[in-house]
Amino acid sequence: MINTKKIEDIAKQVTNAIPEGLKNLANDFEDKTKSILQNKLSQLDVVTREEFDIQTQVLLKTRKQLTLLEAKLAELEEKLANVQQN
Repeated sequence: MINTKKIEDIAKQVTNAIPEGLKNLANDFEDKTKSILQNKLSQLDVVTREEFDIQTQVLLKTRKQLTLLEAKLAELEEKLANVQQN
């Protein structure tokens, strides 16, 4: 669900911005940053791209079916109205 590669990239960018003399501190900072970001991102109410795409397809199929059912209903209502008039 969470793209750990992107989190690692962000943490690396932060680390690379720190002067060479502070690399040990930066490594600790990178580890803690990754941990905090992963923890906070896991608390978000999000879905994976795959889940989103699947639900999009389900919605499209449902809309298509609904359109067909609406057309059938309109046709049946018209037939019923014609029968009641005769």
